[in-house]
Amino acid sequence: MPRETKEGLYRGVIEQDADGNYFCGPLILDYKLAKYYFKLGDYISVKKVVSNTSAKSAATYPQKGVKFSLADKRNED
Repeated sequence: MPRETKEGLYRGVIEQDADGNYFCGPLILDYKLAKYYFKLGDYISVKKVVSNTSAKSAATYPQKGVKFSLADKRNED
């Protein structure tokens, strides 16, 4: 389960819901980034979050991670 770090970034595992959305905890992830550059189960650090403006998913995921990268689990505090 992702948590907010000291820097205010979310960290967690990339998952996919029944609708095909990629998400990390409470954040929906940019679909193209998640699908083409990462794989399910990757541990990531979300660098930038914006409001989710998609009518299809905003009720479930009000915020969207638009900038994220692989994270090292050993650096958690």
